[in-house]
Amino acid sequence: MPGDPPALPEEVVWQGRFITAKVRGQWEYVGRARGIRAAVILAVDETGHVLLVEQYRVPLGRRCLELPAGLIGDDDGGANEDPLAAAGRELEEETGYRADTLENLGEFYSSPGMVSESFTLVRATGLRRTGDGGGIAGEDITVHRIARGDLPRFVEERRQAGCGIDVRLLILLGAGMIAGDGK
Repeated sequence: MPGDPPALPEEVVWQGRFITAKVRGQWEYVGRARGIRAAVILAVDETGHVLLVEQYRVPLGRRCLELPAGLIGDDDGGANEDPLAAAGRELEEETGYRADTLENLGEFYSSPGMVSESFTLVRATGLRRTGDGGGIAGEDITVHRIARGDLPRFVEERRQAGCGIDVRLLILLGAGMIAGDGK
């Protein structure tokens, strides 16, 4: 586009198994290693309840309330994994619910001034309980099934309890915030 700065070479400063630290000109940022992507799942059941997960996040040093999510292609040989397949797998693994329908709502960037990572937002409907959820060994995920009308109150309760709140919850809270009905 006109006015965009010229592309400068990208330098990899450090790369771990999942994260790469990069420099381009004066910009420092991070991205996912090995082409790994993410799927974030907006799961709403037929009675208007939303599935949320809560888990400890090391960078925050505390638990965080989030939409269910997971990595796409993080297993060896999974670079071509379909985002909807990954979303279905992660939804069931984290929440114990399986979806009849998974719909790709597009690609989004969570913090484009600092992170190059994008995520595919997936709407999950036709939910059926298949188990307890909780994630894989060591994840310690707590599943919350909350009525949409109770979300502002519930989020504020979790915030007051010291829980971090993932920015993606704005998907659910945004309209109320704009209207002045939510925090």
